[in-house]
Amino acid sequence: MAIIINLDVMLAKRKMRLNDLSESVGISIQNLSILKTGRAKAVRFSTLNAICQVLECQPGDLLEYQPDQDAP
Repeated sequence: MAIIINLDVMLAKRKMRLNDLSESVGISIQNLSILKTGRAKAVRFSTLNAICQVLECQPGDLLEYQPDQDAP
């Protein structure tokens, strides 16, 4: 996938654990884990908004575009 999720990077920068983010945002650890590992197929803007609010970051801090190597 061409979209990279940098949630683990932002958690490390904020010295926060996934459990703490889960409690603050109100999203299950399992769903955050799916997002963190890049297995999510979609993310709601309300979820992105809540994560950015708690981590005090911009959506661009969490999402990164990298072109696929096999793309024409």
